[in-house]
Amino acid sequence: MIPRRKHNASSGSLPAPDDKHASNDYILSEGAARGGWRAALRRRCNRKTLHKRLPITAWLPRYSASQALGDAIAGVSVGLTVIPQSLAYANIAGLPPQFGLYGSFLGCFVYIVLGGCRAVPAGPTAIASLLTWQVAGGVVQKAVLLNLLAGLVELLMGVLGLGFLVNFVSGPVSSGFTSAVALMIATSQVKDLFAIPVSGTTFLQQWISIFRNIPDAALWDPVLGFVCIALLLSMRKIGMVKLGADNPDGPSTRQKVLTKAMWLLGTCRNALVVLAGGALGAAVAARGEAPVRLMGAIPSGVPAPALPALSYVRADNSTAGFVDMVSEMGSGLLVIPLIVLLEDIAICKAFSDGRTIDATQEMIALGMANVANAFVQAFPGGGSLARSVVSNGSGVKTPFNGLYTGVMVIVALQFFTQYFEYIPKAALAAVIISAILFMVEYDVVKPMWRAKKLDLVPGIGTFVLCLTLPIELGILAGVVVNIVFILYHAARPKFSVEMLRTAAGAEYLMITPDRCLMFPSVDYVRRLVTKSAGGGTPVVLECTHIYSADYTAAKSIEQLTADFHARQQPLYFYNVKPSVCSIFEAVTKPEHFVVFYEDDELERLLAADPRLAPAKPPPPLLA
Repeated sequence: MIPRRKHNASSGSLPAPDDKHASNDYILSEGAARGGWRAALRRRCNRKTLHKRLPITAWLPRYSASQALGDAIAGVSVGLTVIPQSLAYANIAGLPPQFGLYGSFLGCFVYIVLGGCRAVPAGPTAIASLLTWQVAGGVVQKAVLLNLLAGLVELLMGVLGLGFLVNFVSGPVSSGFTSAVALMIATSQVKDLFAIPVSGTTFLQQWISIFRNIPDAALWDPVLGFVCIALLLSMRKIGMVKLGADNPDGPSTRQKVLTKAMWLLGTCRNALVVLAGGALGAAVAARGEAPVRLMGAIPSGVPAPALPALSYVRADNSTAGFVDMVSEMGSGLLVIPLIVLLEDIAICKAFSDGRTIDATQEMIALGMANVANAFVQAFPGGGSLARSVVSNGSGVKTPFNGLYTGVMVIVALQFFTQYFEYIPKAALAAVIISAILFMVEYDVVKPMWRAKKLDLVPGIGTFVLCLTLPIELGILAGVVVNIVFILYHAARPKFSVEMLRTAAGAEYLMITPDRCLMFPSVDYVRRLVTKSAGGGTPVVLECTHIYSADYTAAKSIEQLTADFHARQQPLYFYNVKPSVCSIFEAVTKPEHFVVFYEDDELERLLAADPRLAPAKPPPPLLA
């Protein structure tokens, strides 16, 4: 017997079936819709919208001295991290080192006003740098123009409210992509670690080139590089030590001071190793030719704001115009904004303290940051997990910490670039490799295997494709594979089939699909219902879970009802949503499409249906 459903607002079920204007969706009342454009404008232009689109207006009026202190410490700590990182990231992007610094200050200032997460220092990232190298090929003009166009794409996506697009990159695809990129970034640093030339754009091509040229490797570059890697990993481990953690009374004052000192050592490890390497490089260079490769001269000063170049001269002396440059960038114009946003959203979720993340606002913030950075000759960037960890561990309170980070980068550009030329390239390669090692997400394989083995297919597929194809094609292929899995799942809804009996004793077959009817699934549904309904028993299709349908589904329902009518078998539809019912009624014949909402209606329908033979009365009892 079908359970009786009361149609009221609190239960979320349907209104009476004769209500032609009913809907299962939340709708505005007529009074709310009469206000016109002025009322709509007033609803949008309010304090809540202002705080949402200009987050600085929400936290700045309540800014306190304790927050300012936490932001200052975090900003300085991130500044000590971002300076050596940006020099190394420029190397990954195939650009001169100063371009990494160019992208590390103006975006921080923009994010203070528009950013919604306190622990996102906007600037160059490892993934964006590698994608820039693959798309721009080390051409400065293309990299800067790519930054401008990628920022405009992010901004447009934000204005159009397309933040939901990041949901199409699932966890397995993201893990496979991140792990493949980590290996590619580490591979790109082998040339500086061993001081050998490396060619190729994919992972396999580069390693073939490495094995071909490894006999020509220098001696002191790898020695220095591996020593720096060992020091960086050791200091990272030291920074994670917490003295007195097992003491039931808590750590002593001395232990707290030592723990803080060790944390500071681990936080500043990149800057300390680069400074030590620079001092060593300057000392040996003063005595003659250095035994290791140094960065070389770096222009000092902050670049003057200028429009990105719209053309460049190719290696064959031909000139590529704006259209040619955009054509050469290809899918990178869409892949880079999507990946930058995906990385940023992951960071925001990790440090959101339970607050909801507005992906659309992050698109706007990062888009404006990249557009602004393009006018100071920077390449694409976004939020960096490594810097966010440093920022969060330093006690960051608001996005205002970006001010101190940006000022430190400007000071470095103005006064200290003359000393950067002595930094060994092997030391910068060590900084990248020691950080990249922890981006390989091998730890997700075991829980993924235990939870759902099928998720390994898009994850491993993306990992392999990103290593064998250009990265932007690899991630696109991974997303396509994931969408195919989603579509297959949508095309194969689950069904429950039960043989039930009414209060009067009439038998019927209840078939309940678990999701909406859309064009990928209609043929499968029709086939399964027809197969389950053999034997002439009345069939009830329970439609409670069907919240939407399309024209193809309506045509399939029309064919299904016609098939049942042709073989004189009753088919009824139970609890159809009004919005779905109107779609079905627009296509099917009224005499074939029978809907009911209460179990007593089913009893009346079965009793009045001439296609059903009357039930035989029970035999009389013998006296």
